[in-house]
Amino acid sequence: MHRDHPVADHRAAVGNDGQLVDVRQPDEVATGTLPGAINIPLDVLPERIGELDPARRVVVLCRSGGRSTRAAELLTAAGFGDVVNLAGGMLAWADR
Repeated sequence: MHRDHPVADHRAAVGNDGQLVDVRQPDEVATGTLPGAINIPLDVLPERIGELDPARRVVVLCRSGGRSTRAAELLTAAGFGDVVNLAGGMLAWADR
């Protein structure tokens, strides 16, 4: 099961060893993302899941929280034990 975390405090969620994944499309990410985020769009996450280390926390981000919630569910179902969804996504980040 994943948990939600406020996007304004994303650094605490990622910590020193977390993997920050922006699941938006590349054209959306080009308009800006959080520092250190890698882009793996939700629609290709199942094919690219091997790029992530299941032994480390994965923090997922999108525009508003919908796609990242789906990504968190997918990762959890795939055996990732520590998955965090940044609630509200980039829209909440812009409003902080």
